[in-house]
Amino acid sequence: MDPQTIETYSTRADLFAAEWRNQPPPTDMYALLQRYFTPEGKTADIGCGAGRDVAWLNEHGFPAVGYDAAEGLLAQAAADFPSFDFRCAALPDLAGIASGSYDNVLCETVLMHLPPDEITQACARLIDILRPNGTLYLSWRVAESASTRDAAGRLYAAFDAAQVRNGLGDAQILLDAEAVNSSSGKRVHRLVARR
Repeated sequence: MDPQTIETYSTRADLFAAEWRNQPPPTDMYALLQRYFTPEGKTADIGCGAGRDVAWLNEHGFPAVGYDAAEGLLAQAAADFPSFDFRCAALPDLAGIASGSYDNVLCETVLMHLPPDEITQACARLIDILRPNGTLYLSWRVAESASTRDAAGRLYAAFDAAQVRNGLGDAQILLDAEAVNSSSGKRVHRLVARR
């Protein structure tokens, strides 16, 4: 992950948590998770932020653990959702997460915070932590041009979707499409893959 982005999320975690709480829920994403994820399957939310989606997953039959690289966001998530499990791990390595650990992996709008040369490795690792026949839901904000930073300093990397597909290896692609996210209103690329 981009160090400046992690620092921004850590030091301003309360502001980002409030922003995400005030957005409409991502009902379009939740519908896809209900369609593709294994019910009752052990689930990881990689880049869980302030924990909103971890709470939804646990409340809808997907026992989930949330992982994030920003300690401030993890503290916010633990404070807001004390009954759920949050741990520190960062793409592309996801140190501390064993291969073949999860039936379902969610990675919602995180990839764009990685330097472009880490995208393929990160996607390979997301597939690696799935069990056989496990499902990955992956999305990223589509860059309009070159990589940029927003006013807060967060990296929004521009990269080709082929880098993502290359990282997924021989995983079966179940969905590969662009859409406008119903929560953020931003254009995203969504990909669902089965190991």
